[in-house]
Amino acid sequence: MRHSRATFHCARILPRVGGKMALTVADRAIGAIIGSAVADAAAQPLHWVYDLQKLSQYLAQDPEPEFRPESVNPFYRRETGRQSCYGDQAFVLLESLSKCGGLDEEDLKQRTYKFFGPGSEYDTPVNDPYRDKGAPRPQLPIEGPWRHASLKSFIRNVDSGKTETGCDSDEQIDGVAKLAPIVAFYAGQPEMLEKVEAAVRVTQNNDMCVAVTLAAARFLEHFILNGADPNALTAVLKQLNDPNRKNPQELDNAVAGQIHQVKDNLNKSHKELVPTLICSGVADLPGAFQAALHGVLKSVGFEQAVRETMSCGGCSCSRSSFIGACIGAQVGLLGIPESWKSRTLRYSTLLELARNAVAEAKS
Repeated sequence: MRHSRATFHCARILPRVGGKMALTVADRAIGAIIGSAVADAAAQPLHWVYDLQKLSQYLAQDPEPEFRPESVNPFYRRETGRQSCYGDQAFVLLESLSKCGGLDEEDLKQRTYKFFGPGSEYDTPVNDPYRDKGAPRPQLPIEGPWRHASLKSFIRNVDSGKTETGCDSDEQIDGVAKLAPIVAFYAGQPEMLEKVEAAVRVTQNNDMCVAVTLAAARFLEHFILNGADPNALTAVLKQLNDPNRKNPQELDNAVAGQIHQVKDNLNKSHKELVPTLICSGVADLPGAFQAALHGVLKSVGFEQAVRETMSCGGCSCSRSSFIGACIGAQVGLLGIPESWKSRTLRYSTLLELARNAVAEAKS
């Protein structure tokens, strides 16, 4: 029997732990979805700033750089409070899960094509999937959002009538950045990793992307099911080394080695380590995931963690999305700053969809 969203939330009575209301798995799942979206929106005006000297000047203007009123993104400009392309991909996935009561790959393909395809706000000459690479360089930044490489390939594959719509050559962090809704929906269920893989391959049909995203999903699921846990890293490595692990990938051993590299560098600050993991701040794997994971494991709070990764420049939105999801799962909705939620323009819609999706998952 399915319960209505209102019944699910109003009937919930939380036990008290140490004088505070204890978080349920549902609370942490919602916290993960909202935490990811809010962190992405917070970082968006400073997204893709690769000139670290300029970034230092921007940061000197305000020690709290989140939701900067005027974007200084050198590639695209969006209204402050709106999502990056990573946040928009997560939103489409969340909407599909909420409306379909679970992962429906065909529905996700259709929604993704509609949101990012022809006639959408992403459909600009600069980001034309069929744009000649030899064409004159565009004048940057553009007004409006930026369509990523994997989405351009996805659109071409759909147009060609291919069954496998994902880009087979893209090895960027999109899957990790957008995974909060699907992990939140299936956390604790035996098919969770299988569903994550299926969702990722809709736009990124690449084994490296899948293996890394599944490892990230293991971390997020752990936080959703258990809350804050200093042994999360050990638990995930144990899973990856288990010969009977769920949804094994050929690259799992390599990914485990990449996670060990993060573990071996936890004595370093986030700002020290991130430049050594990523080339000019780009979103390539595995470095971009390692940087985001380091931000999670070194965090002492939601605001601090997002601000620190923003201060490292480059693809801060993708890192912030994963960091926000993992910390959001640990602190729940109420642990995410109200002033940040109120400045996330899609917050009310996100919250409604998140609550509905989590209610559907538990019914």
